[in-house]
This record gives sequence, structure tokens and C-alpha cells, in this order.
Amino acid sequence: MSVFLFKRLITLIATLIGASVVVFLVLEILPGNAAQILMGPDASPDAVQALAVKLGIDRPPMERYWNWVTGMLVGDLGTSYAYSTPVSELVVERLALTVPLALMAMALTAVIALAAGVYAASRHNKLGDVGVMGLSQIGIAIPNFWFAILLILLFSVHLKWFSAGGFNGWSEGIWQGFKSLMLPALSLAVVQSAILARITRSAVLEVLREDFVRTARAKGVSQRAALWGHVLRNALIPVITVMGLQFAELLAGTIVVESVFYLPGLGRLIFQSISNRDLIVVRNCVMLLAAMVVIVNFIVDILYAVIDPRVKASDI
Repeated sequence: MSVFLFKRLITLIATLIGASVVVFLVLEILPGNAAQILMGPDASPDAVQALAVKLGIDRPPMERYWNWVTGMLVGDLGTSYAYSTPVSELVVERLALTVPLALMAMALTAVIALAAGVYAASRHNKLGDVGVMGLSQIGIAIPNFWFAILLILLFSVHLKWFSAGGFNGWSEGIWQGFKSLMLPALSLAVVQSAILARITRSAVLEVLREDFVRTARAKGVSQRAALWGHVLRNALIPVITVMGLQFAELLAGTIVVESVFYLPGLGRLIFQSISNRDLIVVRNCVMLLAAMVVIVNFIVDILYAVIDPRVKASDI
């Protein structure tokens, strides 16, 4: 197990280093000058140059990359050009919304998809299977922003159960915070659960054909107990793979839904920073999202070994 973890840890570190290089280089080649944008088109060249020196963007790329990486290691992400606020404060403030939103969406996705996938597999080629697969196909085809608008019309405008948007912060109470994020989380979960349900169904059907399932059924194990106690665990490898990718996508892809519900999350911060040419915020946010994706995949690899010991055994 220690060799398995060591290999995965080395891969994680190497991937983070590679991601930092790519993020830095991609933002370096973008046209435009942050100092010029902040000063305005009518600013004098001397004023623009003075601001560039103050922001540190006149230094050589290698020096700026090194300062950025070493700063991240000690928690110093620099100061936003546009907000004149430490980037770490901006990121922490926005993550307090984005992470709970992604977790809620992922929890809804897992509950809906696992239940629907197992139900469809247990009724293979029957009416229940066809119905679930039909609904999942519709769910995949529906854009989440359009579904978000439908949720607002139903639950906010007509039923008045939830607010149409905005987020007052967790200081208003945990229940109020979760209530504000319920509709956005549901709109994000619809598409993801439709995809995951189809994958769960396929994985469960494949395991159902194994000999040990027939043996368990022959020994008197009920269909429900066989499905949830034997089949599902053995079918979780591909399901967890997709769930890891989906959670990473939820963290990085909430910008549209955050705009629909007017939520001050990390996605909107990145969008606003791109508009303001606030590259230091964009760079740190993108790197943070890349790190989250890598770490989620690392956790998924560890879960592989927990669920199926053959995975770590074949890796050593």
C-alpha cells in the first residue's frame, strides 16, 4: 500500500508542477497590458510604466513564475490589481459558496444516479429500465442554465418556496445558506445525474452477469440484498471514476449557474477578473481549480484501492 501511495503522490506533485507551468505560460501569451487597462486608454506611458513597476509585471517571466510558485507554497497569492485586496481573501470568500454548492450538487447527483441506475439495471429491458433511460437522455439534453430558469419560475415565482437568486452569506444561518443554494445545486445535478445513472446501469448490468451473483442468489440472498450488498460495490470502480471527474467539473463549471442565480462564487470571480485583466486573480483561481481536479483524482485512486484491493496489487 505504501508503494501505491508513493507512486500516486509523485504523480500528483508532477501534475501540479506541469499545471502551474501551463497556466503561467497561457496567461503570459495573452495580448494586452494589465497596467494600461487599469489606467485607462488616455493614461500617459510614464504612468502606465510606473504602475507596471508597482504591480511587478515588468519583471522577467522566470522571476515572476518563481515568485508566484514560492508565494503559493506559503499562502501568499499576491494582491488583486482591480480590487486592491489580497487574492487569498477573495478566493476564500468565494470558495465558501462554490465548494458547498459543488458538494450539494454532487450529493444530489450521487443519490439520484445510484438509485436510478440500480433500479434500471434490476429491470433490464422492462418498462422501468426504458423509462429511466428515457428520462436520463432528456436530462443530458437539457442545458443546466435553462433548467435553472425553469426552477426559478416554478419554485420562486409561482410557489415562492425559494428566493430567485442571491446569497446573503452563512452568517444568516446554515439552513438559510443551504436553502439559497438548493435550486442552483439541483440545476447542476440534473445533467450530471443523468450521465452517472447511465454509467451506473451499465456497470451494474455487467456485474450482474458474474458467477458470484448467481451463487449468492442460489444461496437464498434476495435480489435487493444482492444488488446493494454485492453488485453495487463491485460496480463502483467506473462509477467513482466518473463521480470524481464530475465533482471537479462542478467546481470549475459553475460560472453559468452562478450568473443565473447571481451567486458571488469562484466562477463569477474568474469571469470578472478576466474582464478586468486582473491576471493575478485569474492565474491563482485557475491554478486552484487545477489543483482541486488533481487532488480529487488522487482521492479517487485511493478509493480504488479501498474498494478493490486488486487495483493496488497490480500497481506494485
